[in-house]
Amino acid sequence: MFTIALLLLGIIFTQASVAQRRPVGNNTIPVQQGPDTTRVTPRNGSILDDSTKAIYGPNTTLQLFEQDVLRGRYVEQRVDTSINKMQNERFWYNDTTFYQHLGNIGTAAKPIFYELPLKIGARYGKYVFDRYAYNPFNLNYYDTRSPYSHLSYIQGQRGEQLFEVIYARNIKPNWNIGVAYQLMGADKQFGAIDRRQNGLIDNQAVKAFTHYQSPNKRYDLFANYTFQKHEQIELGGVRPRATDYSANGEVITDSLFRYQNDQSFLMQAASEESRNHYHALQIFKLAGEDLKLYHQLDVHRQQNDFQDSNIQTVGDTAILFYPDTLYSPQFTDDRTFYREVENVFGVTGNNKLSFYKAYIKHRNAAITYRVFDTEAATATTPASTTELKLENNESQLFVGGQLRLHYQELVEVVLDGEFQLSTDYRVNGLARFKGLYGSLARVLRSPSFIEQRMMSNHFVWDNDFSSSVTDKIEAGYAGKIGTRQYIKLRAEYTNIKRHIFFNQQAVADQLVGNQRFYGVKLDHKIRFGSIHFDNFIAYTNTDNAETIRIPEWLVDSKLYFEGDIFRNALFGQFGVHAYVPSGYFADAYMPVTQQFYLQDEIKLRTYPVIDVFVTADIKNLNLFLKMANVTDELLAPGYFATPYFPGMRRSFIFGIKWMFFD
Repeated sequence: MFTIALLLLGIIFTQASVAQRRPVGNNTIPVQQGPDTTRVTPRNGSILDDSTKAIYGPNTTLQLFEQDVLRGRYVEQRVDTSINKMQNERFWYNDTTFYQHLGNIGTAAKPIFYELPLKIGARYGKYVFDRYAYNPFNLNYYDTRSPYSHLSYIQGQRGEQLFEVIYARNIKPNWNIGVAYQLMGADKQFGAIDRRQNGLIDNQAVKAFTHYQSPNKRYDLFANYTFQKHEQIELGGVRPRATDYSANGEVITDSLFRYQNDQSFLMQAASEESRNHYHALQIFKLAGEDLKLYHQLDVHRQQNDFQDSNIQTVGDTAILFYPDTLYSPQFTDDRTFYREVENVFGVTGNNKLSFYKAYIKHRNAAITYRVFDTEAATATTPASTTELKLENNESQLFVGGQLRLHYQELVEVVLDGEFQLSTDYRVNGLARFKGLYGSLARVLRSPSFIEQRMMSNHFVWDNDFSSSVTDKIEAGYAGKIGTRQYIKLRAEYTNIKRHIFFNQQAVADQLVGNQRFYGVKLDHKIRFGSIHFDNFIAYTNTDNAETIRIPEWLVDSKLYFEGDIFRNALFGQFGVHAYVPSGYFADAYMPVTQQFYLQDEIKLRTYPVIDVFVTADIKNLNLFLKMANVTDELLAPGYFATPYFPGMRRSFIFGIKWMFFD
């Protein structure tokens, strides 16, 4: 009913009298009224030069984020045309944090650094392909003076392939729609039977989005639909041969880089994930920016399948790779279905000195496990297959809010919290003075569905875990040093009580004690004329956290020239980029449960991955050329991105982004 009411109010105010509307002429620049709000550039679809010729470009194609509008900041940003990071693989996806993956683009991945959990209550627990999906909560909505589109394409020598096309246009000055399509693919580095069966990754994703604002600017609707289908051939890693073991039974890792001549643990296994999400946010100004009502609806569906039609054995009985077969010794067909519907009803408001938000949230979540049980034929009965099914449902209620006090950009105090009306909660406080800040957070949350219960052909558990508690303290500084340097320094301390993790047997487990670790992260940029040196350095100490596996040191550096190149023919960059994590016992990967788990067999070596690149900006066309991992086979035979999964070899990669503004 609340949703219907907001829609009706939006329609009513859309039909408000012309006398109440602010006229927009050819050169009129409407300004959003109310404190802490801005709007730039015309909304009528064009900019005129002295000869009255329409000129379209990045300045007339703007982006808007729904959370900015909810917070009272109607800030439209110009579309991104930067070439600064386009050659960096980390920025090819929808999440740009540092990730551990299985060597190839598009493979299962987990963040390298520990991230404070933000979602409490019922949740799925399978996230390894989230990085490649469109994020429905952080889409950029466009405001275009003319139809805008772009084509992005990346092709690598080792089969890396990414493609995206986006089209957006304004139907009216206050109504924009858009659609995007993404395609991603990769080839096997090892374990390929022949060229026809060399594919490893097949990803397709779609997003459709719209933003509507009533002419009197009292009602906003943001809505989007996202879809992703991700298929990954599961190899299980490089399978060592008998000669790859030392006399004491340890794996000789340097002998596991034969690539196409290596065998894999799994021969005919694959994972497939299909997800779709509907998201809608409505905002209605009841008393200007001082009091707004909002409603958010999210409907999420996700299905994960794991199949292996050729379970490998060693000898007559010993199973390879899997701990056991519980229902079918010949094949595996595990299917998991997750559904979540969430409604949020809230009030919010802001002025020059403060912002507040209060809401009530209802979440209904359900999970279904399906496993196929086979019985071999006997003298009296034929072979048979039975589908086993297990379901779990949760209906939960939350209350939450946020209070932000600030004075211009000098001082800020934020209090934020959410409470489930039974167990879970999260609270966070932040204080900032100019570039200095400090924060304190605590999260108590129950285990996910996957951590609590699993049903598959190879793993079955039904746990009674307690809620875990995470405390995090952070302090730092961010700001410029003179005119040529920028620094961002932060120190973090984290304590996890009753930590839930996946142990060395790839089974969900929980510790009784605490996991304590701390670290320092430094971002530093310095410029000497046209020479730039960008550095990220992270130190993490996990001596008192045996289940938290993070490299002690991680260095990510980029040294490059930026300016006019090729005799001023174009603007661009050329330089070198290095990524160096120190050696550590990184988590292994279990495709059956789609979880990374602890292992103590292989320590990843300290290996610098060095790329040499050239990027260029030619009017509406951005492009890059890169030789990735130029040190391949010079310092070592190779390196593992995840235990038993080699990182990418030397590869020539090129990419383009072509933007059209009319």
